[in-house]
Amino acid sequence: MVMSSSHIYSKSNPDVVNINTANKINVKRYKQNGQIQIYQSLHRGSYPSIIRDSLRNAALGRKVLLIQFMKGGVNQGVDNAVKLCGNLTWVRSSHSLDQYNSEAIENNKNLKESIHESTTELWNFCKKELQSGENDQIILDEIFLAIEMKIINKDDLISTLENRFISGDVILTGTDIPKDLLLMANQITELRS
Repeated sequence: MVMSSSHIYSKSNPDVVNINTANKINVKRYKQNGQIQIYQSLHRGSYPSIIRDSLRNAALGRKVLLIQFMKGGVNQGVDNAVKLCGNLTWVRSSHSLDQYNSEAIENNKNLKESIHESTTELWNFCKKELQSGENDQIILDEIFLAIEMKIINKDDLISTLENRFISGDVILTGTDIPKDLLLMANQITELRS
């Protein structure tokens, strides 16, 4: 995070004009948003450095939300998030793609619907968090796979990112990234093995 100390500089430099906005009425306040960072890899599960960095940020006092859309956990879901370092909230889907083999999912309509519903529940939770302004960093792990599987709508993600309110960064990971989202990114990192 970059902090400006222009007020100190202006006092010591007579060539700088200090503009006082305290007396102005109708000063519009804009949302402060961090960057959108995309991490792309050819293989799923190539993001341990992102998880490591999220733990480091949480230990340094930043409030971090890590959402894993396609990874499941025992008794997880929105209501059973794991808290680490006091500042990292780690949420996995209650029923996820990785808990079952692909054949079992395709052959079981109820299981497929359950995975879809729990991923949608996780996305709705993410949308609220992206607009709440309560987190310093939000990581949406494998969100592009959820888009590819047509569980999350790409346009809904774009709209949510455009209307987000977060002082820190939003990190998105995945393998196949839609062009529209690549164009929104402030930073794109390709991870290689």
